[in-house]
Amino acid sequence: MSLFTGLISGFALQKLPLLQFDEGYTQLFGDQNLIVHRDGKSVRLTLDERTGSGFVSNDIYLHGFFSSSIKLPSDYSAGVVIAFYLSNGDMYEKNHDEIDFEFLGNIRGKEWRIQTNIYGNGSTHLGREERYNLWFDPTEDFHQYSVLWSPSHIIFNVDDIPIREVKRTASMGGDFPTKPMSLYATIWDGSKWATNGGKYSVNYKYAPYVAQFTDLILHGCAVDPTEKLPSCEDGAAEDLWLASEITVSQRSKMESFRRKHMTYSYCYDHMRYKVVLSECVVDPVEAKRLKVYDPVTFGGIPHRHRHGQHRSKSRFAGTDSI
Repeated sequence: MSLFTGLISGFALQKLPLLQFDEGYTQLFGDQNLIVHRDGKSVRLTLDERTGSGFVSNDIYLHGFFSSSIKLPSDYSAGVVIAFYLSNGDMYEKNHDEIDFEFLGNIRGKEWRIQTNIYGNGSTHLGREERYNLWFDPTEDFHQYSVLWSPSHIIFNVDDIPIREVKRTASMGGDFPTKPMSLYATIWDGSKWATNGGKYSVNYKYAPYVAQFTDLILHGCAVDPTEKLPSCEDGAAEDLWLASEITVSQRSKMESFRRKHMTYSYCYDHMRYKVVLSECVVDPVEAKRLKVYDPVTFGGIPHRHRHGQHRSKSRFAGTDSI
């Protein structure tokens, strides 16, 4: 049975191979603030007054399934941003693609918030953010967060529940991510925007802030940096198409999650978009529930802020970029 066949019925993540950190990833920045556990499969990312930290996949991918179990920092976490995302910003400075999971800290007594977003072809002026609460405390235990990216769909999952589906439409044009990307995980200081539009900053009295990652999965079509062509072994490309079809049961779970936990969607933000973007399917019930705009500054996050002060080698251009 194909590995992706298991994903079609309940997103059976345990059927996919787990990588040792050194087999699939490289430290991006942070010096001693990144620690690989002695089992070689778990990673600690730390943010302190000196720096944040992060890692990046060794390969770049054109479509695939990307996943990790993550445990977030507890206590006061305002201004702290933990990101698990795909991007090619180091290769395409002005027309990059991106698929984001972002975890946004909060003041004590309030839940972490989770945000998903996509950019295509540098369309950072058209952020497609959605924001949600979770039905569990993400600081108490590990939970699985994953992205399925195929030529036709992007599906965000939390544990075995799809929380968002983005279908590629002709009207989106280049706004749907189509270029090879690397997988990143970072923790960094987002004081200027992450909590109530920057009202609450990171308080280093509560540092260090530690995010833990385990059960890392990279399963997709790796791209040869010389030939720039994807290599999809064992029918992975066809499997991605199949796995993009959400089952009736999973769709029911997704709709239930969105009714109960979604707190913001760009499709209902009339302050930013006077005309609803073409791919949006407006639900009158959702529109009524989300009519109050979540007053947070959105938009493209500067590459240097997300990665910290470091230099990363472009895989195609052969030049350094910040």
